[in-house]
Amino acid sequence: MLSSLIDAFKVPELRKKIFFTLAILALYRLGAYIPVPGIPFKAFADSFTDAGVSMTMLDLFTGGALSHFSVFSLGIMPYITASIIMQLMQGVIPAVGRWAKEGDTGRKKITQVTRYLTLGLGLINAVGYLFLFKSPAYGVVFSSVVPEIMTDIIVVFTLVAGTAFIMWMGELITQRGIGNGMSLIIFVSIVSRVPSAIFSSVNLQADMGMGIAVTALIVLVVLACIPAIIFVERAQRRIPVNYAKRVQGRKMMGGQSTYIPLKVNAAGVIPIIFASCLIYFPAQIAALFNIDWLTNVANAMSAGWINWILTVLLIVFFAYFYTSMVFNPDETADNLRKQGGFIPGVRPGSATVTYIKNVLHRVTLPGGIFIAAIAVVPSIIFFFTGNTLIQALGGTSILIMIGVALDTMSKVESQLKMHNYDGFFK
Repeated sequence: MLSSLIDAFKVPELRKKIFFTLAILALYRLGAYIPVPGIPFKAFADSFTDAGVSMTMLDLFTGGALSHFSVFSLGIMPYITASIIMQLMQGVIPAVGRWAKEGDTGRKKITQVTRYLTLGLGLINAVGYLFLFKSPAYGVVFSSVVPEIMTDIIVVFTLVAGTAFIMWMGELITQRGIGNGMSLIIFVSIVSRVPSAIFSSVNLQADMGMGIAVTALIVLVVLACIPAIIFVERAQRRIPVNYAKRVQGRKMMGGQSTYIPLKVNAAGVIPIIFASCLIYFPAQIAALFNIDWLTNVANAMSAGWINWILTVLLIVFFAYFYTSMVFNPDETADNLRKQGGFIPGVRPGSATVTYIKNVLHRVTLPGGIFIAAIAVVPSIIFFFTGNTLIQALGGTSILIMIGVALDTMSKVESQLKMHNYDGFFK
C-alpha cells in the first residue's frame, strides 16, 4: 500500500489529483472553524460541552464543526440522509427504479434529485438547530445588532449554503480527485477528532501516568483489531463458474473456469452510516418542533441498551438491503446463461438464481453481524467508561476509516495500472 502511494506521486497526473484532493479537504477543514455570522462563539462553545450523546456523535461526523457552530455545522449528514431516501425509493417508486437501470443517464437524474433533496433536508436541519440552540437547554443569545428575524434568516441561509458547498466539494473530489469525495470528507472529519480525544483521554484520569497508560492500551487494542477488520473487508465467497465450449467461426470459444466473488461485507460502511442517520434523526426532528416526548425518545435511542439493540438490527437490515441493491442474482444468472456459463452441479435458470440468493444470504449475515459488533461493542465500553477516545476510535469510526482508506488505495492502484498500460502501448 505504501509503495503504491509512493509510485502515485511519481506520476504527474496522479500527483495533481492527490494534491487537488488534499487541497479540497484542507478547505473543508478550514470551513469547520469559520463560525456562522451573529453567533457568540465563546458562549456557544461553553454551552455545548454538556451536550448529549446524540449531539456528540453528530459532532463527530462533522469533524467538530457543530460544536463550533461553523458554516459546515450540518456536515455531510443531509446528503447521506438524501441518499438513503433515494435508495429506498428505488424499490418503492417504479420510475426511480427505472432510472437506476438506465446507466449514466439514470444516475444523473438520481444525482440531481438527491441534490435538491439534500438542500431540503439541510433547510430542515438548519431550522431545527436554530430552535435547539435558542432553547433553554443551550440558551444561546444571538447578536442584537440586527433584528432577531434577520439573524435567524442569516443563520439558516449560511448553514444551508455550507451544506451545498460541502456537497459540491465532495462531487468535485469524485470527479477530479482520487477516491469517493463524500467518503473522504467523513474520513477527514473523524480523523480530525482523534488528537483532541487522545488529549482528553490522557487528562481523564487524576493520575497523569494512569491516563497515559489507559490511552496507550486503547490505541494498542485498536491497532490489534485493524488486521481482523481488514481480513473481513477483503474476505470473499467465490462461486465457481464454468463456460461451455462452442464453435464461433473457425475458433473454439469457452471452456474456461472462473468464479463470482461475493464479499462477506459487500455493503462496507454504508449500513453503519444509514443506521446512525436513522437513530439520530429523531433528535433533529425533536429540536425542530420542540417536542418534549420526542426529545426523551431520541435521548433513549441515542444511548443505552435501546440504542445497542436498534443499532444491531438496523445494521443487519441495511447490510441485506444494500447488498440486494448492488447485486442482482436474477441479472447475474441471466448473464451467465447468455454467455454459456453455468455453476457446476446447478441447473441454469431459476435453480441458479436460487443458489446465488442462498449463498448471498448466508454470506451477508455474518458480515452484517460482524460490523454490528464492531459498531456496538465500543459504544457499550464508552457508556460505562466515558472515555472520549473510545468514541473517536470506536468500531464505527475505525470501520469507516479502514473502508475509505482501502477504497481510496484500490482506486489509486487502478489508476497506476491504467498509467502502466498506457505506457506499455505507447
